[in-house]
Amino acid sequence: MKRPTLSLALAAVIVAVASTGIFAAENTKESLETVKANIEKKKAVLVDVREKSEWDKGHVQGAIFLPLSDLKNGVDKEKLAEKLPKDKILYTHCVVGKRSLSACEILEEQGYKVRSLKPGYKELLKAGFKKAED
Repeated sequence: MKRPTLSLALAAVIVAVASTGIFAAENTKESLETVKANIEKKKAVLVDVREKSEWDKGHVQGAIFLPLSDLKNGVDKEKLAEKLPKDKILYTHCVVGKRSLSACEILEEQGYKVRSLKPGYKELLKAGFKKAED
């Protein structure tokens, strides 16, 4: 008869922990076709969270440059608002998705609608995103 009590206690702990936001963000399940379509329809923007040296070697046309290191060092909310639209979905990307997830968490805390992409820069190019010419 102690099992139901234990199960209820465990469920209460899980609910309490889940409500604290301790669980890490997850990568979006949306296909790159959907991501690309949302960007083309101006419903979303792409945010590149790689570092300057990586950005300089190549980046996606139209992407917003916002290195994770800047976000971790604390970006002024007003400067962030000048750079990022609050009324659109932000798709963050890096190389393999780890920094993208970290950036996603930080930006969500600032009130942005963010979706982290697991595919990185090279995968985006393969999926038809255009490389910037500058």
